[in-house]
Amino acid sequence: MGIQLEVNGSLIEAEKGETILSALNRNGLHVPTICSMKGLSPTGACRMCVVEVEGRENLVPSCSFPVEEALKITTHSPRVLKARKINVELLLSNHPDDCLYCERNGSCELQSLAENLNIRERRMPGNKSPYKIDRSSPAIVRDPSKCILCGRCVRICEERMATSALDFAYRGNELRISTTLGKPLNFSNCIACGQCLLACPTGALIEHVQFPELDSHLHAPGKVVVAQYTTAVAVSVAEMLGKKPGTDMSGIIRTVLLRYGFDHVIESSLGADVMIMEQVAVFQERKKEGSSLPLITSSCPAWVQYVEQYFPELIPALSPLKSPQQIGGSLVKNWLPEIIQAGDKEIVSVLISSCTAAKNEARRVEMTSSGIAIIDYVITTRELARLIRLSGLDLDHLEEIAPDMSVPGSGTAGNLTGVAGGEVEATSRTLYHHLSGKDILPSKLHRFRVNKAYREMSIKAGKQELRIASVSGLSHAVKLIEEIKAGKRSIDLLEVMACPGGCTNGGGQPLPVDDHLIRIRSKAVYDMDNGANIQEAHKNPHVIKIYEDLLGEPGSKVSRDLLYTTFTKRDVLL
Repeated sequence: MGIQLEVNGSLIEAEKGETILSALNRNGLHVPTICSMKGLSPTGACRMCVVEVEGRENLVPSCSFPVEEALKITTHSPRVLKARKINVELLLSNHPDDCLYCERNGSCELQSLAENLNIRERRMPGNKSPYKIDRSSPAIVRDPSKCILCGRCVRICEERMATSALDFAYRGNELRISTTLGKPLNFSNCIACGQCLLACPTGALIEHVQFPELDSHLHAPGKVVVAQYTTAVAVSVAEMLGKKPGTDMSGIIRTVLLRYGFDHVIESSLGADVMIMEQVAVFQERKKEGSSLPLITSSCPAWVQYVEQYFPELIPALSPLKSPQQIGGSLVKNWLPEIIQAGDKEIVSVLISSCTAAKNEARRVEMTSSGIAIIDYVITTRELARLIRLSGLDLDHLEEIAPDMSVPGSGTAGNLTGVAGGEVEATSRTLYHHLSGKDILPSKLHRFRVNKAYREMSIKAGKQELRIASVSGLSHAVKLIEEIKAGKRSIDLLEVMACPGGCTNGGGQPLPVDDHLIRIRSKAVYDMDNGANIQEAHKNPHVIKIYEDLLGEPGSKVSRDLLYTTFTKRDVLL
C-alpha cells in the first residue's frame, strides 16, 4: 500500500522510502533540478528542487527527502519560487555573459532555469572567475569559468565510467572541479568518452569543434574531401533538425554533404563489415591457438584507452583490429583514390561520429600511416547539425541525391555496431557461417537486443559451442572483467562499449538525452537491419569487391598492414 501525498491540493501516491522528487516525476509533476541524475544516489547539492512541506520550518530538497509518512507539499509557493530564483541568481553572479557565442546556447540548463524563473537582470554581481580554458585535449574543451559545481560530471565519470578523471578540489569559495593535480586534460586519465559532456548542464564541458576547419578544404583545387558517417549519427541527428526522433537521415546527410562541397560520402558501416570479416579470422586463429582469454573487441576507442591505462594485462586479449571508422579511413586513403581516379589530388578524410573519443583516436600514432593521419577531421552529431543548418538547405523540400554506385559506400550487418550488442550480433552471423557453412537466422540472436547493460548467449555452430557476450558502461565492464579474471565466467567473444547503450548514447549526441531517446535511436538501428535485403557482412558485394581489389582475404598481409594495429600500456596521472 502506498503513502498518499497532498501536492498543491491534489492527492498522489508514493512508495515508502522513495524520494519526493521521484514521486512527483512519476505523477507528471515537474520540479527543476540541476544536480540530480537518474540512477545515481541523490546529493541535494544544488537546492533547486526545494519544496515546502507542512510542519517543516525549512524548505526541503525533494531529490533527497524520503517519503516515510503522509505529507502536505507545495511545489511552487511564493517562498519556494523566491528560493529557486535566488539560487539561480547566485549561480549567474559570476557566470560569463557570452551566451550568444556559447556552444550550449539553446541547450543550457542554467539558461533555461533563468528564463523559466523570469530572471532578466543581474542583481547580484560577483567577481569573474580567472580560470583559463583548457583546449589541450583533441576531444574535449573545458571552461571552468562556466562550471556551476553541480558535480554531475564528477559522478558520471566515477560511478558510471569508473574513470574518476574529474573531482572536487579545494574548499569554501575556492571549491572547483579539477583534474588530477590540476593538470590539463591531455595529461589526465580522461578517456574522452564524452559522457561528462552529456551530463554537464552548461558550457563548462564541450566537444573540440572541428567542422569550421573544413571550409579551407571544401572546393579547394587539388583536394578530394571524403566523409564517412556512422549509423548512430544517421538515426539521431533528426532530433536537432525538428524531425521525428529515430528518423533515418542517411539520404539527407549524404545529400547535404554533397551539396555543401564534399566530393564523396560513404557509411562507416562499410568499414564495420570489413572489420567483422577480419574479426572472424582473428577469432578462429585465437581459438586454434587455444587462448584462455576471450577475444575482446577493440572498436570502442574509449574502451581501448581504458584498457591501456587500467588493465594493461588485458592488451593481449584485445582484438588487434582498428575501429570500424579507422578501417573506413584506411579504405578512403588507400583504396578509394584508385576507384575515383583521384590522381595527384590530396584525399581529405572526414569522420562524422557520435563518439568524442574518435577525436582522440584520430590523433593516435598507431592510427597514422607514415606519420600521416588516416582520418583528418572528426566531427560529432551536434557539429553535423550545425553544418546542416549552415548549408541553408530546406530539408522538407530537398531532393535526395542517389548514391554513386561506382563508389562502394554502404555496409550491411555493420549498421548494428551503433548499438550495444550489435557488433557481437553482426560478428556472430559471419562466424556461424564460417563454422557451420550455413546462415543463422537473426531472430536466434535476439538476446543481444535486450535492454540490459550485460547480454550473453550461447551459440552452437557446427561442432563448436561459443559463449558470446556484450557489456556497455565501463562500471559494468570492470565488474565483468574482474569476474573473467577470477575464473567466474567463461566467454569466447566479448564486446565492450564504454558508453551505456553503445554509440547511440555517445558523447557527441544531441542534447538533452534520456533513456527513452536512446531506446528510440536503438530501435531505429534495429529497424535498419530488419528491413535490409542483406544482413551478413560476408554477403556484402562492396566487401567482396574490396577483398578482390585490395585485401585478398581476411588476415592477409595487406589486411594486417592496413587494418591491424597495436596497443600499449599508458602511464598517466591518476
